[in-house]
Amino acid sequence: MRFVIYILWPSFVVAGVGEVAFFTVFDPQELYLFGEPSSLSRLAVYSIGFFLCWAFAAASSALTCFLARGSDALDRDPLQRERDSLPEKRAP
Repeated sequence: MRFVIYILWPSFVVAGVGEVAFFTVFDPQELYLFGEPSSLSRLAVYSIGFFLCWAFAAASSALTCFLARGSDALDRDPLQRERDSLPEKRAP
C-alpha cells in the first residue's frame, strides 16, 4: 500500500499543477478534437485533462520507482520469501 501512495500522491500534485498551467494558456472551448470543435462542457474538459495529466504523472512516478530499485531487489529469488515463511520439517 505504501508503494501505491509513493506513486499516486506526487502524481496527483503534479497533475494539479499541470492542469492549472495548461488551462491558464488554453481555453477548453477552443480545443479541437480530430479537427472538430469539442462538444464537451468546460467541466468535462477540465476533468478529462486532469485525469490524463494524473495518469501520465503516475506512469512517470511508477517508472521512476521501478528503475530506482537496487541490485538486491533485482537479484532476489521471488520464491525465497515463500520458502523462508514455511516451517522447517524435521526428520523423525
